[in-house]
Amino acid sequence: MVRQEGGGAPEPRGAGRGAEVAAVVAAEVRLSWRRWVVVLLFSSYSLCNAFQWIQYGSINNVFVRFYGVSTFAIDWLSMSYMLAYIPLLFPVAWLLDKKGLRLIALLGSALNALGSWVKLGSLRPQLFPVTVLGQVVCSLAQVFILGMPSRIASVWFSSREVSTACSIAVFGNQLGIALGFLIPPVLVPNVEDVEKLAYHISIMFFMTAGVATALFILVIIVFKEKPPYPPSRAQALIQSRPTEEYSYVQSILRLLRNANFVLLMVTYGLNTGCFYSLSTLLNRMVVHHYPKEEVNAGRIGLTIVLSGMAGALISGLWLDRTKTYKQTTLVVYIMSLVGMIVYTFTLNLGHLWVVFVTAGVLGFFMTGYLPLGFEFAAELTYPESEGTSSGLLNVSAQIFGIAFTISQGQIIDHFGTKAGNLFLCSFLFLGSIMTAFIRADLRRQQANVENEHTKVMPEACIVPIVLEESKL
Repeated sequence: MVRQEGGGAPEPRGAGRGAEVAAVVAAEVRLSWRRWVVVLLFSSYSLCNAFQWIQYGSINNVFVRFYGVSTFAIDWLSMSYMLAYIPLLFPVAWLLDKKGLRLIALLGSALNALGSWVKLGSLRPQLFPVTVLGQVVCSLAQVFILGMPSRIASVWFSSREVSTACSIAVFGNQLGIALGFLIPPVLVPNVEDVEKLAYHISIMFFMTAGVATALFILVIIVFKEKPPYPPSRAQALIQSRPTEEYSYVQSILRLLRNANFVLLMVTYGLNTGCFYSLSTLLNRMVVHHYPKEEVNAGRIGLTIVLSGMAGALISGLWLDRTKTYKQTTLVVYIMSLVGMIVYTFTLNLGHLWVVFVTAGVLGFFMTGYLPLGFEFAAELTYPESEGTSSGLLNVSAQIFGIAFTISQGQIIDHFGTKAGNLFLCSFLFLGSIMTAFIRADLRRQQANVENEHTKVMPEACIVPIVLEESKL
């Protein structure tokens, strides 16, 4: 909370920037209890959307037989998420900046629920186009979801909580992928009878639609645009900026001229693209070496994501404590490469428990990297919109994800799984080198430090202004 003791004379002429800083420092900074409700609700509908992304890929062979299509066609159900994001990022990011968090949350959760209901019309082998339509609607929903974590964290949380909050927001998406690996193989067993198979698929689709609809209703009731007061000095500075000063196009151009951000955008795309490809093709790789192990293939995917969620949470807590963005990002990236190499050379040993262990280590670092990228980008690009910076990171991830999934799939078909995984290792190695060249220009942290330690003293003011940041 900011308290001003005594009075002061009118602001002198020519105060300029000093007057702007005074307005920011005079703003009341307070944390809202609702911040935890908002981030957990977002995390929940992000979970539901991520579940729908991987629910086909985790039992790829079952859907191939049910719909009578190729494995590549089922792979495209996952890749549709990546493809939809690329052209729609900019209009959605513009909408986020102009209309705010609540509208984006409503649209994302509504499309997610709609897509889940459309899929219920595809419970016959000849209705594959209907399931494609439902998945495309869900892919539109994720455009309104992926860029939100860092924006929610900045708008609702203090500088001491922002990285942890971003990790929690990403946590839901990762948990959704984990459940997408775990639940479909259990609910949809690989049975021969098509009618029984349709029945099991309907159970999964009905459950998903019910959860998605309930979350949409909760978003309508609970989700708010922003707290009554800014949660940090950096956020107060952004909110004090006149709307007409902000240009979305200019913001994108400034980001693309930021060399450190461009390097991060490429390296984030390489790492996350590898994760997307690995997740999409995991069922094919595991079943190739361990026939009839669809359920364990799903459990291996679950292990990758659960360990990654632990990595993401630990990374967020570590960043809030140390602010060592560059060092942490580089270490996690290198360990992702090491984990991928170990996984590559142990997949075909014939021991499933070894695959579980190596996949868990790989997931801890590769999936744990995701919130690091968002938060590092927010630091490098402040005061630009977090929705725009994280959106560009995700575009990079989708482009590399599509390229890697198609390329790795073809390599696996022609040269085997080891060659396909070494293909990913080479790009993780390149990303590690590029990450080392990113300079840690932590602009958001600098803004918080400067504003929290500034005492505004206009020339004609004889009484000091005392600053206090309230705690909930």
